[in-house]
Amino acid sequence: MKRILARVDALTTRPLSLVGVSGTRALIGFVGFMFYAGEYSDRRYMFGPDGVFPWQDFVDQVHESDTFSLYAVSDSTSWFEILFHLGMLAALAVTLGIGGRFVLLLHWIFLWSIYQRQVAILDGGDNLAYVVIPMLLLTRCYSRFSISTGLARAIRSRVPEVLRAVATPLHNLGVLSVALQMCLVYVTSGLYKVQGRLWQDGTALFYVMRVPEFTLPGVSEIVYNNDFLVLTGTYATVIFLVYFPLGILVPSLRPWAAVTSIGFHVSIAVFMGLTGFALTMVACDLIFLSRGISEALAWAKRFGLFLGGHARAKLGWPKEDTAPVPLTENAS
Repeated sequence: MKRILARVDALTTRPLSLVGVSGTRALIGFVGFMFYAGEYSDRRYMFGPDGVFPWQDFVDQVHESDTFSLYAVSDSTSWFEILFHLGMLAALAVTLGIGGRFVLLLHWIFLWSIYQRQVAILDGGDNLAYVVIPMLLLTRCYSRFSISTGLARAIRSRVPEVLRAVATPLHNLGVLSVALQMCLVYVTSGLYKVQGRLWQDGTALFYVMRVPEFTLPGVSEIVYNNDFLVLTGTYATVIFLVYFPLGILVPSLRPWAAVTSIGFHVSIAVFMGLTGFALTMVACDLIFLSRGISEALAWAKRFGLFLGGHARAKLGWPKEDTAPVPLTENAS
């Protein structure tokens, strides 16, 4: 009972995964910025009012699906350009950690709007971003890897005391929500695959890597022409997806489960070209690696200071005759 009470007390007084959730925010912002930048030269053709998907058909689709998009407000080219560039700037601001939760909320609205404008080119990462960003709004995801701004400080100074008192519990609720969402994604995907005949007989990877859109020339052939790699890769994928939550629940296995997940999605980005989806999944995996990231950053800082000191010694700096002059009481 005491152990349970101690854990409950920790959840209300000690924020979880500050470094990890900050990395999640930064990487999700980068994925959004990458989307805008990748489509920039073709933005009018892909998303504009006179683009490949007629604006009126798009508006009808928005109404039928009972959703919203800022791009459905007007068919003006100027309106489109303003929205697109504001969305791009918001994504960059989230990446750099500028503006706090208000800008993160704006990024979510802009991202939802442009994704709804052209759903045919999405790779699945959008669905996770839709769900995770509102969860990040509960967290202190700007506590690391961010540029403090006057706007963010002004907003924090106006927060009522009662909200500050629940800031840590809300933060932990947001972190646990992201973790639960990730486990749900993995288990659902794994159980869905288990029901498929190709996944049951160990040949699914062979067919997946032969799809032209998901083929890496010169490399995919090596994999799908090797029976051992196909069989091992197929079953390993299913086992990993189904048992991922168990690895997260065991503290000693948590870093290994997260690293395996990151490697799994990096391979998806390389072999299948689903970069947006893969990086969004990797971003969410970072909440499980908060301690490891902190230790790596501390090690990098110490290593940087060592190299800096070594370089200064090699250059003979500071010089022996450049010792600072001590201040006296009469110094002005």
